[in-house]
Amino acid sequence: MVPVTSCHSTISYRPIRPSDIEILEQIHGDIFPIRYESEFFQDVAHGRGIVSWAAVDHSRDDGKDDEPIGFITARVVLATESEIVDLLRYDSAESGWSLVYILTLGVVDSYRNHGIASSLILEVIKYASSIPSCRAVYLHVISYNFPAIHLYKKMSFKCIQKLPGFYLIAGQHYDSYLFVYFVKGCQSACSPVELVTAIMRYVRSSFQSITAKLWSNQKKIGWMVQM
Repeated sequence: MVPVTSCHSTISYRPIRPSDIEILEQIHGDIFPIRYESEFFQDVAHGRGIVSWAAVDHSRDDGKDDEPIGFITARVVLATESEIVDLLRYDSAESGWSLVYILTLGVVDSYRNHGIASSLILEVIKYASSIPSCRAVYLHVISYNFPAIHLYKKMSFKCIQKLPGFYLIAGQHYDSYLFVYFVKGCQSACSPVELVTAIMRYVRSSFQSITAKLWSNQKKIGWMVQM
């Protein structure tokens, strides 16, 4: 069962807008150990292939009651073009199947541990469920981000596999976990052997730097969460 939304009644969720770009860049810079190119923020703010939600606190008395204090970004991908297609009940005749890939998720420090990250993920799940062709929401999370791992498990995401050396950050490799949330009753149909085979094929194709994954491989940007 997906957790309920944030306990803060004054917090609401809306699409990210061009006026949010500056604060969005600032929050990303504060909480993520990599630099995102300006093109990413422009794509997010203008909805160019990316859907997004910002969390705002209307109770703020500093004149910033519509300024994002949290965010989530995602994109729709064709199942046939994703790395997890082999893990789904995929019928080749259903060539229009799609998936939603979570790119980035974060909440500023003073608002963490209040259910905002859960609410943002719930927005993505609801969005994915509204797409007739969508079969799952998926993402990667770096292996040392234990709060994020706990959150995804609590929200019924399935940890498919640990991917050794998936990220390359400042010259050092870090492992990643691949999490999937199935929608519309879609489930993994792989046997253990098929699952291992699919994962090994995935790992071989994905062992590259985080920068390359950000901008060279269809701008797949998701990797961790700061709640």
